[in-house]
Amino acid sequence: MIPEQAAGPRAVRAVARIKAVADGRGGTALPLLVGDGPLALRRTRAHGEPGGAGVTVVGAMSAPLGGDRLRIETEVGAGARLVVGSSAATVALPGRDAEEASYDVRLAVRDGGALDWLPEPLIAARGSALRMRTRVDLAPTARLLLREEQILGRHAEEPGRLSARLTVHRDGRPLLDQELAFGPGTPDTLGDYRAVGQLLLVDPHFADAPAEPRTWTDDAQAALTPLAGPAVLITAVAHDGLRLRRALDHALAELKAPSVPSSPSSKVPSAVA
Repeated sequence: MIPEQAAGPRAVRAVARIKAVADGRGGTALPLLVGDGPLALRRTRAHGEPGGAGVTVVGAMSAPLGGDRLRIETEVGAGARLVVGSSAATVALPGRDAEEASYDVRLAVRDGGALDWLPEPLIAARGSALRMRTRVDLAPTARLLLREEQILGRHAEEPGRLSARLTVHRDGRPLLDQELAFGPGTPDTLGDYRAVGQLLLVDPHFADAPAEPRTWTDDAQAALTPLAGPAVLITAVAHDGLRLRRALDHALAELKAPSVPSSPSSKVPSAVA
């Protein structure tokens, strides 16, 4: 549990937990699906993942605000398949004081399991301060499709302060560890771009057929980078969330990895300002 003293008296402390397991009949069961506070969980259909289960995170209240401590823990068991999305963008808002909010995501996928982690964007509203940490632990034969999108401020406003760190281990070894920071007090390296995103794809398929580096320049700037493991990272920057999503979807479609299941990412409209 998150310690009571970790946040101010008005702050929200909430944990949501998801566990998916193979049901022995070619499907996936959800023996654990518990939401707390603003993190409500709903069972949904897993589009594009035969035999898989789906979960949607529904925001039950305004969060994260300054001082809030939110965490989502997800475990996908051996042979299970899970798709997790969200019903709308997450908007980081200022609280009653200047205290930083935190949002922690912990994902684990066992051997033969597959997880599509496809939340809607995170919007850093003016005056907000949020630290987001995502940690992923993968077994050697696990598959992962993970999308992160950050929108720097709502329409015609300056962004809040946002730091986002993504750490991925595969078979106990580091695969990716990166941290991005935006907003007041950080170098302005994006110019006119207000949307930043990435897709991480981990699949044993790439061990035998590594992807080639490439770039795209259209409505956005995007690049595909093979990682030192059976994985690729697609990164993109754009002027708004809609262009960002299109760029990420286009790059993923061109990758054409046969063992990668189709995802609902291109079917869900981007809920950004």
